[in-house]
Amino acid sequence: MNFLIVDDDVVFSEVLMRSLQHRGHQVWKTTSPHDACQLATKHQPDACILDLKLDGESGLQWIEPLKSSSPTMRILMLTGYASLNTAVMAVKKGAYNYLAKPATIAEILVALCHEPVIDVMDEGLMSVDRLEWEHLQQALQLNQGNISATARSLHMHRRTLQRKLAKKPSSV
Repeated sequence: MNFLIVDDDVVFSEVLMRSLQHRGHQVWKTTSPHDACQLATKHQPDACILDLKLDGESGLQWIEPLKSSSPTMRILMLTGYASLNTAVMAVKKGAYNYLAKPATIAEILVALCHEPVIDVMDEGLMSVDRLEWEHLQQALQLNQGNISATARSLHMHRRTLQRKLAKKPSSV
C-alpha cells in the first residue's frame, strides 16, 4: 500500500512514516493540507492518515478536497481529541475510518485495510467511559501532566482522578 501522512506533529509523522516504510509501504508525508492535495493528485496513494487538528485548521475540512484529488484513497482521521461528534462528521465527509491517538501501527493498518468499524448510524460509537477518559487525558495534557492541577481544574478529588485515569476503558 502507498500512504500519505498529513500531520503537523513532525516527530509523530516521522515515526509513523518509518514504521510504514519498515513494513514495505511507500509513504509521502506533509504538514500542510494544501501540499497534501497536490501529493494525492500526483501519487494517488491508497490511503491517507489525516490529523484532525492541523496547525490551527480542522482536518475535517480537508477530507473532501483530498478525496477529490484521489477518489479511491481511503482516509483515516487520526486524532488526540476524539469525540463522537467529530467521528460522525469525519465519516459523513468521506473518511473511511476514525481512530483516537495513541494508536499503534497495527491499529492504523487494521483501520485502513479492513472494513470500517464506524457506522454513522451506530449510537454506541464510543462508550461514555471512553469519552470521559479521553476528556480527562485532554485536561491532563493542558495541565502539563500535573495531576493535582488537573483535578482542581475539573473540580475533582486528586485520588478520584488518578483512579479514573488508571482504568483505561475499551475503544468502543
